Amino acid sequence: MTALFALATSILYGLADFGGGVLSRRTPALTVVVLSQIAATVVLGAVVVATGAWSEAGPLLWFAVAAGVAGPVAMICFYSALARGPMGVVSPLASLAVLVPFGVGLAAYGERPGPVQYAGGVIALTGVVLASGPVRGAPVERRTLVLTLGAAAGFGAVFAFIAEASTTVTGLFLALFVQRAVNVAVGGALLYASVRRGGAALPEGGWDTIRAAAPGLVFVGLADVAANGTYAIAAQHGPVTLAAVLSSLYPVITALAARGVLREKLRAVQAAGAALALAGTVLLASG
Repeated sequence: MTALFALATSILYGLADFGGGVLSRRTPALTVVVLSQIAATVVLGAVVVATGAWSEAGPLLWFAVAAGVAGPVAMICFYSALARGPMGVVSPLASLAVLVPFGVGLAAYGERPGPVQYAGGVIALTGVVLASGPVRGAPVERRTLVLTLGAAAGFGAVFAFIAEASTTVTGLFLALFVQRAVNVAVGGALLYASVRRGGAALPEGGWDTIRAAAPGLVFVGLADVAANGTYAIAAQHGPVTLAAVLSSLYPVITALAARGVLREKLRAVQAAGAALALAGTVLLASG
């Protein structure tokens, strides 16, 4: 179950990252974050009401609040980096987020993966980097690199916090709702501050562009929140170290989406990387 839900996390995150990166090329990253998270909050609010999840409220929700603070900052950094630099470089570097929950699993829970799992993790992460595209020849500004590493740290914190925010399925619904509500509040505050400093809140086409992008914004918000949910389930039902590494394979999905939608050519090294990522996944799941 851990492997299944962790791999689902990678698929959902990969698609959400691709969608967010594409949208951020026409719409300010802050606006993409806020609008996509509003969509997710509305849907989750309906789920919370329908399931009676309010009864699960308790001290663990503070972890959801912490995830809600870290999430929008990480997403803004990531979407901005995707808009500024090559997707094939930004995406694999952001997968360094795995180091945060992996370290939590080792330090806090005393997990000790076996040699096969360690080997699988190294192979899978190597495959992620290769599958996302060769770094050589792709110009990356220092600001883009800083934004990407900041996003990685934030995403890793979200992984760690959301895994601790609930112990039941209905509690997870409530935790995700609280996280998203905080996302909207923090992201909205950052957007307001940006506008006060002269930043743009709307793209060149104004509200017409926003309306045209609405389906994509809703998809990004729902895919992102679903990924948080599947990761929380994966981490609660198995080793956090295993869940963290398998959930970090999303750059492969981003690269494949770029190939299928944007017609970016998949080079031989990328195909080899995808194969390595798959082989590492098998080792992780069987170790």
